[in-house]
Amino acid sequence: MASARILIADDDTSIVQTMTWVLKEHGYDVVSAHQGSRVLELMAERTPDLVLLDVMFPDADGYQLLERIKGDDRWSDVPVMMVSSLPPEEAAVRTLGLGAADFVKKPFRVKELLARIQAQLRMRAILRGANETLRDIEAELERVREEAENRRKLVDILHDVTDDLSSDEIYHLLARRVARALDLTFCSVILAREGERPRVVATAFEQASARGFELDLERYPEIRLALDSGRPVLVEDVMQSPLYADVRKRWLRDGTTVTTRSVIALPFALEPTQAGVFFLRRAMNEPPLTAEDVEFADTVVKAAVVAVQRAKVLETTMADNRRLEVLAQTDPLTAVLNRRALTERLTSELERVKRYDSTVSILLIDIDHFKRVNDSFGHLVGDDVLTDVGALLQSAVRSVDVVARYGGKEFVLVLPETALAGAIAFAERIRELIEERDFQHAQGNALRLTASIGVACYPLPGLETVEDLLAKADQALYRAKAEGRNRVRS
Repeated sequence: MASARILIADDDTSIVQTMTWVLKEHGYDVVSAHQGSRVLELMAERTPDLVLLDVMFPDADGYQLLERIKGDDRWSDVPVMMVSSLPPEEAAVRTLGLGAADFVKKPFRVKELLARIQAQLRMRAILRGANETLRDIEAELERVREEAENRRKLVDILHDVTDDLSSDEIYHLLARRVARALDLTFCSVILAREGERPRVVATAFEQASARGFELDLERYPEIRLALDSGRPVLVEDVMQSPLYADVRKRWLRDGTTVTTRSVIALPFALEPTQAGVFFLRRAMNEPPLTAEDVEFADTVVKAAVVAVQRAKVLETTMADNRRLEVLAQTDPLTAVLNRRALTERLTSELERVKRYDSTVSILLIDIDHFKRVNDSFGHLVGDDVLTDVGALLQSAVRSVDVVARYGGKEFVLVLPETALAGAIAFAERIRELIEERDFQHAQGNALRLTASIGVACYPLPGLETVEDLLAKADQALYRAKAEGRNRVRS
């Protein structure tokens, strides 16, 4: 990601010089520190887009630095990649548990490190974009709410239109309120979308079941004229108006009994391709509608349109918020839960276990020799394989189970109400499914993979937190890999 700012913090001068040169050659803006005490100072001067942080410094503890970075709101979304010559089992679990985005063991391959840096920067860009969109939507929602409050008392007829009403409910409410205000028996709301027949979406009193009823505009010349002209249409007497000349002939020919004396058609616009009409009518035995009625109703309709548009914005905003919430909890590559969401779900699950004296098990799944896939076929094929593994796991679990991506090639399954024996049996089934699966990729040949799985169950003496449970599963996974891979251990 060209022009991204990367902070390299390592006490090894040769590593800092080499990585600075490599990253600058790839278009990154690089700043470096040889002492741990300088890390926070440099971050405060200008927040980097990513930090490469050594675990050990002569003058500082890398773990403590990581905690301080992740605990500061200014830098909580900055990915920190920990690097160390310590064995991964000693440092990876601790650093990842403290909020590190990744762990890289020294000595590292430059191409692999660059790929990991690019992946973390892409993820940060996605999350920042999602957060900015969410803030924009929240700001718009606040603006709409303020506007709603300002317009709430525009006319008394809208006094019951509140934020918790949908647009359909607003139409129905307004049809009834306009009818009562003007002493009408007939009041309908009609919507007309471009290319479709107009249809009744709400009525006051006349025909509650008429919702969705399509209108033939040849029978309603005032509605057609209102839609075409965009202006209110008043017909004081349908038996005298020239607008109704052809309709009156049809009535005579069909023997239609006419009960309507006068009508008003008030058009309004919602979207570029959708318009509507408030259709008001009075019967033969009632006084005719007048220009004053048009003026009053038009004021109400204009305020109603604002209320409907506000309702539509809120409906859209709520849907957008739901989508953003899902995005914030989802791994963008595999479409399963991400690590943050996994931690939240596991925390809730452990609280449930304590409250109801229940049990929960987790499976920590690692794809064996996955690096060979990336080295032989490229990272795009590797991404395809990880996506397929995520889909395979999703299809194998129950609806109450949780599938999450834990690391680069690791997945976690959370199995509520499952004891250790059941979890081990299920893990064997997952291992067999992966071993038997042909993973297709764009280059044509199918890949055969295996997986090692560590199983842990809660409650268990010595396990108190989510980190404890994950560490227990990680220890079991380490044994599975040490004993030859493609096996399950607990």
